[in-house]
Amino acid sequence: MVDAVVTVFLEKLLGALSEESRIFSEFRDHFETLQNELLLMQSFLKDAGRLKRKNQTVRSIMANLRELIYQAEDILADCQLHSSDDVPISSGWLMCIYPSRLRFQYQTGKSLGEINKKIANIKQNISSYLGVPLLSQLEPIDAQNELMPRWSSPVYDHTQVVGLEGDANKLKQWLFEADNDILSIGVVGMGGLGKTTIAQKVFNDRSVEEHFERRIWVSVSQTFTEEQIMRSMLRNLGDASVGDDKGELMKKIHEYLLGKRYLIVMDDVWSLDVTWWLRIYEGLPKGNGSSIIITTRIEEVAQKMRVKEERLHWPKCLNRDDSWLLFRNVAFAASGGECMHSELEDVGKEIVEKCKGLPLAIKAVGGIMLCKPSRYHEWRRIANHFRDELAENDNSVMASLQLSYDELPSYLKSCFLCLSLYPEDCIITKDQLVHWWIGEGFIPLRNGRSAVEAGEDCFSGLTNRCLLEVVDKTYHGTISACKVHDMVRDVVITMAEDDAFFKPDDTNCRHLGITTSTVQKANHKLRALLSTTKTAEVNKISSNIGTKFCQSQYLRVMDLSRSIFDTPLSSILNQIGFLQHLTYLSVSNTHPLVQLPHSLEKLSNLQILDVSYCQNLKILPSCIVTFKKLRVFDVSHCGSLKYLPKGLGRLSNLEVLLGFKPAKSSQLEGCRIAELRNLIRLRRLGLQLTCSDEIGDTEVNVLVNLQELQHLSISCFDSHGDDLITKLDKLFPPQQLHELSLKFYPGKMSPIWLNPISLPMLRYLSISSGNLTKMNERFWGDDNTVWKIEGLMLESLSDLEEEWVKVQHVMPSLRVVTVSWCPELVSFPIEDIGFRGGVWK
Repeated sequence: MVDAVVTVFLEKLLGALSEESRIFSEFRDHFETLQNELLLMQSFLKDAGRLKRKNQTVRSIMANLRELIYQAEDILADCQLHSSDDVPISSGWLMCIYPSRLRFQYQTGKSLGEINKKIANIKQNISSYLGVPLLSQLEPIDAQNELMPRWSSPVYDHTQVVGLEGDANKLKQWLFEADNDILSIGVVGMGGLGKTTIAQKVFNDRSVEEHFERRIWVSVSQTFTEEQIMRSMLRNLGDASVGDDKGELMKKIHEYLLGKRYLIVMDDVWSLDVTWWLRIYEGLPKGNGSSIIITTRIEEVAQKMRVKEERLHWPKCLNRDDSWLLFRNVAFAASGGECMHSELEDVGKEIVEKCKGLPLAIKAVGGIMLCKPSRYHEWRRIANHFRDELAENDNSVMASLQLSYDELPSYLKSCFLCLSLYPEDCIITKDQLVHWWIGEGFIPLRNGRSAVEAGEDCFSGLTNRCLLEVVDKTYHGTISACKVHDMVRDVVITMAEDDAFFKPDDTNCRHLGITTSTVQKANHKLRALLSTTKTAEVNKISSNIGTKFCQSQYLRVMDLSRSIFDTPLSSILNQIGFLQHLTYLSVSNTHPLVQLPHSLEKLSNLQILDVSYCQNLKILPSCIVTFKKLRVFDVSHCGSLKYLPKGLGRLSNLEVLLGFKPAKSSQLEGCRIAELRNLIRLRRLGLQLTCSDEIGDTEVNVLVNLQELQHLSISCFDSHGDDLITKLDKLFPPQQLHELSLKFYPGKMSPIWLNPISLPMLRYLSISSGNLTKMNERFWGDDNTVWKIEGLMLESLSDLEEEWVKVQHVMPSLRVVTVSWCPELVSFPIEDIGFRGGVWK
């Protein structure tokens, strides 16, 4: 990963050297020397990861280099802080007044000189002892190739399943044959074989869904408690029980399932000690043809969990044809799974044969090839590396995952290692990962590119390589949450430990996931501290541990989301002003939080601030409008917050603003909607509107000129007054809008501007809840104008009366429609449309 550390540092250094600040002029020679030395080593560093696995000397040299780069990065960050001060540092008489400046200048020069000397020695050692030739002169950096992924948006469809249909059908047949007793089925086989995929295919099958009245999915993993299992079962049943003991939890489960036909999946069970399961099993109501599916790598586990021999299923490896089909679906996803270059087919089949029919291995190498150019020599190089990995490790899954890591671009290696912090089977939101990557500077930014957009491209880079499993998507297919396969997690943890990125039992490393025992003492190395709790779980953090968070002066990322503190969070974070390098702060869904601390005003480097789901938060400090670097500001679902502070329009770098509540005319300290005019870089905006006074007569055109705006959400929850409908009718969005969401729209007729002429580039439209009965006549376009909409969602619109034929006619490009709780819609090709509904593709 040293190449990743160097790449990130060089990217930051490049930006810093382009600034004409006084402080950098003092140390420019040192920084330029450092830059040149690292550029000369870069080509070697790209292969260093492979070399150090076989050579202890390389491992030691790379560890020393990595630590030096981290030190240099901290010095660079300190220089950037000092450069924000207008005092001319080289003025001799001012040195007498500010002796601390003199100390900083002396110490920084000395430290940079020592770092440069040590790096020069490392470069010499690489040449002398390892016999590796290094560049003697700088080559131009191929920034386009290194910084821009070949496929930056999702290409591979993760819902495709190949070769497992027979396995799924066999399990369904057993389920439908179940008699009055509980049927237990075991799916047994090695890792990467597709056991979980088979169970998911069965669990989500429509006929299975209709057959069972209750369905429960529990990811068991290697570390669990009986109580965690029961709480997970209850969450599946819609009950987020907190505080009950095991006896009460089991009683609740029994009551929910009594008299129902249910299906329970216990996925990925490892422990041979199944006494926890036997206690749960005894507490389950019997009869009604209920069933249990257990997936495990160990046959004895299934047997101990009461699976009979005749109900054990051993999935087979994929045959040659299915293996090639799966590989094609991934590697050639951009061309619909078809190989367009005949010279690549033989190499591809050679690679597939080495995967031995294991789906995870096939998808991993297919993901590598999807992101590589379609050139024979490049494919042959990968095939040879795969052969070499297999010579070291006969496990084709682990070899393919190691190869996948080695072949990642440098910037994606840092992003990938972030996955090591999350516990087994943890559901990870895309937003948290993207915000973390932006906060630590892992994402390369060039030519004024949007940071959020670049971060989403990095996320797609990992999903396209099948290094992330898709857990949740929006109605139009955008991935919003993911998880990590346990074998991928094994690889990423090994890599993270090897590169001192994260060690599970080391509280002195640079990246930590929050647990109750996370921070017992100040850690001055710490760069990122994140909440990594599983769904519906919370962190319980005592104040004495909480105060330690603010003592790590080089902390860039602090995500305290889903945490409960034993004292008000604002008092715990009183010293947060000490964290002047902080770029990402999330206190989303924390308790108790009534106001943010005043020391927040010192966080001038803040780029991302997330206070969403803080229901007791009543006011935001006015200092927020001084955060000129802020890119993402999320105040959504803050029910007690009346308005945002006046002056928000000064945040000219803002790309995402969610939960914006315009101030009423009587709220003089609040931000009016007119200020949105100045936020010309906004890509995503969430508006919360409740009354007409929030939009002045001269403010109805505020959105029209936001030329970068792509995603707009308007919610009128708890709104009142017909005047608001009139104002909304005039609130025209910009023409280039890509996605629109209307929630709780108060009018009976859709807005005048919701038509294909006003919004010619709209691709996705979602309308949910509210009073709509008819679409405005303009919605249906004319003979020459139709919508370009590809995805449509209609939800909880009990009075909306429209016909499918009309929708199809005006939206010829539709590829996915999701509808539920819309009983008055006519002839839509979706069953049960007045209730749970479904999806048409």
